[in-house]
Amino acid sequence: MRPYLILVLFCRLLTFAEANLNVVFILGDDMNRDSWGTYGNKDCKTPHVDRLANGGVRFERAYCSVAMCAPFRQELYSGRSPWRTGTLPNHSKSVPGTKSIAHYLKPLGYEVALLGKSHIGPKECYPFKGLGDVSKAVDANPELLKRSKKFFDNCEKKGQPFCLFIASHDSHAPFTTGDPTAYDAQKISVPPYWIDTPELRQEMVKYYAEVTNFDRLVGMIRTELEKRKLWENTIFIVCSEQGTQLPFAKWTCYDNGLRTGLVMHWPGLSRAGSIVEPLVSIQDIVPSLILFLGGELFPGDCDGKSFLSLLKEGSEPIHSYLYGAFTNCRINDNRERIFPIRSIRDERYSLIYNPNFKSGITSNITLSKALRMVEDDNFRPSNQGLAGSWVDRRDRDDRFSALVHKLHHRTEYELYDLEEDPHELFNLAEKNAYQSMFKKLKRTLEKKLHSLGDSDPIVTERSYLSQSR
Repeated sequence: MRPYLILVLFCRLLTFAEANLNVVFILGDDMNRDSWGTYGNKDCKTPHVDRLANGGVRFERAYCSVAMCAPFRQELYSGRSPWRTGTLPNHSKSVPGTKSIAHYLKPLGYEVALLGKSHIGPKECYPFKGLGDVSKAVDANPELLKRSKKFFDNCEKKGQPFCLFIASHDSHAPFTTGDPTAYDAQKISVPPYWIDTPELRQEMVKYYAEVTNFDRLVGMIRTELEKRKLWENTIFIVCSEQGTQLPFAKWTCYDNGLRTGLVMHWPGLSRAGSIVEPLVSIQDIVPSLILFLGGELFPGDCDGKSFLSLLKEGSEPIHSYLYGAFTNCRINDNRERIFPIRSIRDERYSLIYNPNFKSGITSNITLSKALRMVEDDNFRPSNQGLAGSWVDRRDRDDRFSALVHKLHHRTEYELYDLEEDPHELFNLAEKNAYQSMFKKLKRTLEKKLHSLGDSDPIVTERSYLSQSR
């Protein structure tokens, strides 16, 4: 046989194999990426996630656009910007005409299913085979495994490749699952972006217990795939979602809010222990899967880009910048507040824009008691909450005072050097040495917001607030 015919035959066989790979994607819920051992946490136990990263690939700079559940999930499943799908606010649904991964993989013969937490809509935009939600009150791992096994059985009987998203509730407050006795509140380390109080440590113990329970689920599903001899024929992805409900993460555009943990096993592409350093958006996941599995995308179908080239050594970045947003409306307790946030980041710097910085408020329900305590020295509730526990300690240390102030008072712009200051503690926006970078990022952000019809985020948020009434 001629050499070129052998090559053609090999390529056809390779394409056939790729087109029949399965996909399992396991998603956390309000989980900081730095809660995983593979991202440097020495206290929280995540052996299965760490094993996956060691045997596959870890993404170092993966980001979402909005650090809230509904916007995150619709961005993930559609590969489209939340500005485009109309899902900047929480509890939002995508505009008609939005396409998601189910639209692209079903014509290829895939059974595309969602098990666990949904928080997406409408159905015509996300036509997953629904395998049902699970309880948050008890450990749902056994039920998730049981339904996954039934799904695998059904696909095997039909000889059908599958794409299964398993969406856990673990690490979303209130913390009710996992084994908190596995952690000693006095021995865990408190990150420098939080104030060390007994209340915080108790919350961290319960939160870590749920992170570890999520990790157990990762191990259970992997073991099941290995038992069925499907591991080497399955793209297996684990994602932490946006950051935790604890302060300075979810409901913000800080790094802890928008940066997501992302590790995967991708047969034929991922190399053991490899790390992808360039910027990646969760919008990139769907186009990467579709193109690899033999689907077709036309210009405008997705806003994300395929990251497959980044799995090779020495590849060029696919993004120069990534953008973030927060809108306060449709969040319990804060429906009348107007506090939008927008952000831009490159591989080293993040710039955060707070248009309503003069208001003296921030955004979410977890900070409400603390705000009142700051404003009224006579208000000291019996249950202060975690952020409230910080207020009475603010005079003990300059760092404590700065963090309590930051809870409710933001400057118009915040510029952080993520290489020198990964916890975003030192605002460089007014430092002379950083004016060139500040102006460059500010101009680029303004240009992007203009192109999105979001030049005035306060006006944008008011429009969402009027729609929700």
